[in-house]
This record gives sequence, structure tokens and C-alpha cells, in this order.
Amino acid sequence: MKRLGVAASIALVLLAAACGSGGAGGSAAPDGVVNLVLWMGYTPPPPASQGAEYESLKGLIADFTRLHPKIHIKMEYVDNDYALQKVTVALQGNEQPDISYQYGTNMPQVAQAPEVVNLTKIIKQPAYGWSDFTPGERDVATVGGKVLGIPALVDNLAVVYNKTLFAQHHLATPGPDWTWSQLVADAKAISDPAKKIFGLTFPADGSETTVWEYEAMLWEAGGHLLNASDSKAAFNSAAGVRALTMLRQMQQAHSLYLDFHPDAGTSESLFNSGKLGMIITGPWDLSSFPAVHYGVQIMPSFNPGGSHQTISGPDNWVVFNNGPARVKASLQFLQFLVQPANLLKNSLATGDLPTRLSVQKLPGFAEFNKKYPGAGLFAQNLHNVLQARPQIPQYPRISAALGREVVAALLGQASPQAALNSAAQQANTYLATPGG
Repeated sequence: MKRLGVAASIALVLLAAACGSGGAGGSAAPDGVVNLVLWMGYTPPPPASQGAEYESLKGLIADFTRLHPKIHIKMEYVDNDYALQKVTVALQGNEQPDISYQYGTNMPQVAQAPEVVNLTKIIKQPAYGWSDFTPGERDVATVGGKVLGIPALVDNLAVVYNKTLFAQHHLATPGPDWTWSQLVADAKAISDPAKKIFGLTFPADGSETTVWEYEAMLWEAGGHLLNASDSKAAFNSAAGVRALTMLRQMQQAHSLYLDFHPDAGTSESLFNSGKLGMIITGPWDLSSFPAVHYGVQIMPSFNPGGSHQTISGPDNWVVFNNGPARVKASLQFLQFLVQPANLLKNSLATGDLPTRLSVQKLPGFAEFNKKYPGAGLFAQNLHNVLQARPQIPQYPRISAALGREVVAALLGQASPQAALNSAAQQANTYLATPGG
């Protein structure tokens, strides 16, 4: 399943409608104890194999409580796909948690709630290490110039390739300076349509899965999704056409497998069965390839020495104002949670990438890549996360339009330029409408 950090639906309710002044019990108890409620979407065991993130967070909370015995944190499970909807309802009833895990794409809606704590000044404190988070993470946590979240999870896209197929076709394994021209040539060499073997797969359901893979290519080609003021579409540029034309040509050459159900695991199954040479995916998928002798390489550039930008779907911890004592305690916990040593401890326990770059310099980081083969490359690839999807309410509708048109171009229903022009026209209509 693709981990995109995208809510299941476009904003259902405007959070501005939630006008409570903060949950009850904002002050510490007479004995100085502060009780916090933390919403998170980590699945509790059993089975144990699916509870690593839950157990890791539970352990870190226990470590924090030993240091701060008067701060008690209650973990409550909330499905991440419905976290925005649930917190909206909670705010209307003045029953919001102190800390909530939210997808990065939820942030424009979350920002409309007056109860969300503005962290802009707080994160400047050295203990938060704000500059140690990638630009993409910082951008996703920021809405309208205000920092409203602390990165909770980060990922990125890279190319996972089948070393066996590369060796069988006498192909050099991809290096960090490789280009899309090399990828296209390798994909063609590996492909055998008669045997239903393809060089590369691409999601073609028109969803955000389609769009965010295309967006990475758009950036690598030197393009932009929107203009600098987020007021007009910019993806129908020469760079955007170049990226989409290349995909269309690969499809015409029968070296690109179009996956119309990317969240059903079809591409992963084909990769495991030796029917795919390469798959663009994230670190969450590595455990899905037990049958493949695979390697991982960063995204290719369009020009030699060019950009190897990737895209990430960071999620955030958001703090809600339930009174000064609870806000202070919540910030103490989050400051503890993002300390490099604690981030490394979590990564070793879960396989999740550390959200701060300096973690890669810690003595114990080598154990991370040893325990989770390929994850170290994804961690290094965080240096290529240089921007993020725009944090505006209109983005989900823009993405839907772009996804439909990208698929139309791939199927030959429109030229790449015409398809992108059509998507841009729709996007500009949404951008001209306040609130999307």
C-alpha cells in the first residue's frame, strides 16, 4: 500500500466552524500532574508484526514519563485516514486531544482551527533543531507562513531495481549520477512483452499515487507545479511536457507497465515474481520484496549532472490548545520525541526513516541499514527532498484534475501538452476560487 500522507477525502468540514476555547482541565492538578491525550494511527498488536510503531511510541512515552513523572500521556488509536474528520468533530464539541497525528495534506484544513498552537517561534529553540529537518518537511508543516506541526514521519521515492534481471541483461546497475535516458534504455532492454516482463511500472489510476510520482519527475525536469504565488498552474511547461512525453513513449514501447490498481499490490507482486525490472516506491515497500535480490538508487536526473529531486509525504504532530499547562507539557514531549537519539531508537525499532538529517551521523546509524537493507539509501535520499506539494486547500482538486489528464496522455487519449493544458485550465479555475 502506498504511504502518501493523503487524507481519504477532501476536507469534509471547515475547521473554522469549531470555535471552542480549549478542552477542559487546562491547568495542572493540585499535585502538579498534567494528563495529556495523544491521538495516533499506529496499530496496536496483535499481531506483533504490525505493532512495531505502536510499541516504539509506547516505549518512548515510558522513557519520557521517567524523566517527567508528573506528565502522563494517554495513547488513543485514531485511523490516520479519518484523523482530520475526527478532530473536526472533537473541536466542535471542545473535546480535542492535546496532540494529534495528521497527514501533511490535512494541514491547510487543520490550520483553520483557532485551537491549533502556532509553533513558529517555539521551533526556533535549538532543542527542536528545525533546520535539521528537510526543506520538504518544514514546508509541509507550514501553512500561510505559520509552523503548525512537528514532523512525525518522513519518506521519499527512489528506484528499487531487480539486480538479477539487470545481471541477466548485462546491464550496469544504476549509479547515483544516472539519468532518465539510462533508465529508459534499461527498461527497454529488460522488457519482453510476449512474456509480460516490463522494465518499469507506473501508477495509472489517476489518484494522488499517480500525481506524486509525476510531480517528482516534473521537479527533476526543472518544472514547478504552481507559480511562486500559488495562483496559477505551471506544470504545463516544457519541463512538464518532457516528463509526461517520456512516460508516454515508454508505454508505446511496451516497456512501461501501467498499474490501474496501485494500492492493490499488483506491481509489488510482479516485482517479486521477476516480471518487473524497476519500481518507483518508498521505504515502506522494502519488506514487500522477500523474493527479490534488489538494489535501491536515487531518482534519475533528466540531464547529466542535473537534479535528482524526490518527493516526500511527511506527516505531522499537531498540538491543540487545551490550556497553558497541557500545551507546555505537550511541547516538552515533542521536543523529547525529536531528539536525534530518540529518532534513531524509533528507526531501529520500526524501519521508519529518521525525520532529522543529523541522525545519519550518529554512531548507531549503520545498524539501521544493516537491519533494513536499502533503508539507508532512502535516508540519504532525504537530502534530495527540496520542496513539497503546495499547502493550499485547492490542492486535492488540482491533484485530481492532473491525475486524470496524466492517465489520458498515457493512454493516448490526448497529447502530453494538450492533457497538461486541460489540467492547468481546471487548476486555474480552482485557484481563482477562495478556499478551493
